[in-house]
Amino acid sequence: MHVLITGGTGLIGRALVRSLQADGHRVTVITRSPVNQENTDEQVTLTRWTDFQQSGPQMVDAVVNLAGETINQRWTVQAKNRITASRTLSARRIAEWSESLGHPIPLLINASGISIYGSSNTGIFDESSTQQGDDFLARVVQKWEESADRIPAERTVKLRIAPVLAPKQGVFPTMALPFKLGVGGPVGSGKQPFSWIHLDDMIQLIRFIMQEPSVSGVVNAAAPESLSNGEFGRTIAKVYRRPYWMPVPSWMLHLLFGEMSSLLLEGQHVYPAKALEHGFAFQYGTAERAVQAIKQCEAQATY
Repeated sequence: MHVLITGGTGLIGRALVRSLQADGHRVTVITRSPVNQENTDEQVTLTRWTDFQQSGPQMVDAVVNLAGETINQRWTVQAKNRITASRTLSARRIAEWSESLGHPIPLLINASGISIYGSSNTGIFDESSTQQGDDFLARVVQKWEESADRIPAERTVKLRIAPVLAPKQGVFPTMALPFKLGVGGPVGSGKQPFSWIHLDDMIQLIRFIMQEPSVSGVVNAAAPESLSNGEFGRTIAKVYRRPYWMPVPSWMLHLLFGEMSSLLLEGQHVYPAKALEHGFAFQYGTAERAVQAIKQCEAQATY
């Protein structure tokens, strides 16, 4: 199998490349700085968009579009523009390349986000849910998915990804640090929903979709167990044997992060109905199991 990956040097992309590479698949990674990336395996090709469009392969078996600027920054006007444009631009480039081939690509897996559902403390959202938010992130994801819909593909999967838990990158190191220092506690009210997915399950879900032709459309990439922020914090405290006692007030987060504080103070309960219905088995279906696995990885200095 030959897989084209954009955003292949991020958290999910790097892990996906390793997984595909280990199984002998050919991978082409679109990156802004291919000369700065370490790569000694002939199975993996690193290239820029301009070079790929000029001399890239005429056919691939799957395209995984993970490209997009990080949302973990203050949302200034300029940052918002970059966050939105980086996602729609990558989709537009893929669409132009696919159109130049004269035939649709066999499979497109396009990253998306659970933020599209908007914030809700009570609702539970699966792939049949039609509710969409009207805040900044929800609008970004809406435009992202609209851009993906314009890419000629025989099968398109829009992967609405929850916060990804991993030892050294993503949201977990920041969330776990106060607990490791002995000052962990609820963020804001602690009642806001927190959906999540372990990195290993994220990669296996992508691999599952590649092999399961009946999966298409929207797919929620989130673990079956959705908690409140407070419950997740208590899980971290339990696994790391640290106290759960010092709250972080909402006003402090607003002061530190501005509008971006909504990532910590708001959320939604998301359920992966489609993945489960098609037979995908989550290795880390509960937060406690996921956090225990991360702690073990930290001890072994892996990832």
